[in-house]
Amino acid sequence: MTEEQKQPENLAENPEVAVDISLEDHDSASESAEELDQATEISENDPQTAENEEIFAAFQQENANLKQLLDDKSQQADLAKAQYARLAADFENFRRRTIKEKENLEVQAKKNVITELLPVIDNFERARTQLKPESDGEKAIHSSYQGVYKTLVECLKKMGVSAMRPEGQEFDPNYHEAMLREPTNEYPEGTVIEQLMRGYTIGDTILRHAMVKVAVPQEPVITSEQKTTENEENDH
Repeated sequence: MTEEQKQPENLAENPEVAVDISLEDHDSASESAEELDQATEISENDPQTAENEEIFAAFQQENANLKQLLDDKSQQADLAKAQYARLAADFENFRRRTIKEKENLEVQAKKNVITELLPVIDNFERARTQLKPESDGEKAIHSSYQGVYKTLVECLKKMGVSAMRPEGQEFDPNYHEAMLREPTNEYPEGTVIEQLMRGYTIGDTILRHAMVKVAVPQEPVITSEQKTTENEENDH
């Protein structure tokens, strides 16, 4: 029989020894627990440990404060960006509106000045068509004011003024004003036959409508024989 097989028998034969061994193990476990409790108590009561915990708690609080501050600054930055975008859009709209208003004012100022000059141009054109200078003096005067007329027309062209040429075109109430209607078969109905007073435009703006004569269908001529025939038919 081996030593291991003999050992249980020895313990069984000597119960007092077994009890002693068990008591020794229990006392060792008790001493270990007491030492652990004492170490824990010492650790909890250690001033250095308490100070470290306070520092850690303060660090955590400071970290939370910094995170909150960062969130606030991020929200403020987003709000500032949105405000800047709105201001930029408002400024761009204001700039475009200002440019458009300036252009409209310039066109209106030109229109007012040119409109006052149109009667002068009309007089020059009437003089050119109606007056027939015969003597050298009359020819010199005629040539002089025609030179003024040409200079005035060139200035108006440089300002963007254009004269209408409606003859032969279809009547357009946006540009033309019908002063006379002439029955005729030579032109289609609604065709401008003659311009009585010249119209002018500056860009897309109308300075003055052209006063025109418009063609209308000519009424059929009833001969005396046709009239007699119609009367006889009516009598029957």
